[in-house]
Amino acid sequence: MSSNARPWLSEVAAFFARRAPGIVAMESCGSAHFWGRVLSGLGHEVWLIAAQFVRPFVKTNKTDAADAEAIWDTAQRPGMRFVALKSEEQQAVLSLHRMRAQLVKIHATRAYQVRSLLYEFGVVVPKGFCRPQGTGRNGAGSVGGLIRCRSWHG
Repeated sequence: MSSNARPWLSEVAAFFARRAPGIVAMESCGSAHFWGRVLSGLGHEVWLIAAQFVRPFVKTNKTDAADAEAIWDTAQRPGMRFVALKSEEQQAVLSLHRMRAQLVKIHATRAYQVRSLLYEFGVVVPKGFCRPQGTGRNGAGSVGGLIRCRSWHG
């Protein structure tokens, strides 16, 4: 734990440090892998359960107590599959992959938006990604004269 960690983070870690090693079942959510690594380091066995398996066992509105009871019920189910605890390196690589996938999606969305906006002005842009290649000579001052496309890989 870093020295500038919020007080409740160190209190939670201290709470589990005072307990005999045992099984700790958690819903696999935002910080579950972090806490799983902390608790594993303290000697506990960590079971991460995917949220999709916990949700059917929540009996009332979503509260911490109802979630805890649902996690408890789910962890005791025979044949329950648990999420593997990821190392920091694995999480970093997966984060990079998610960020890249999102950037590709954003790029495609913008390309489709530009294509449809240009189509509103009668400019037909070929399918596929293209980049502007100068202003062109024909129709200076019109939208059609502003864009010429060439292949990204060409």
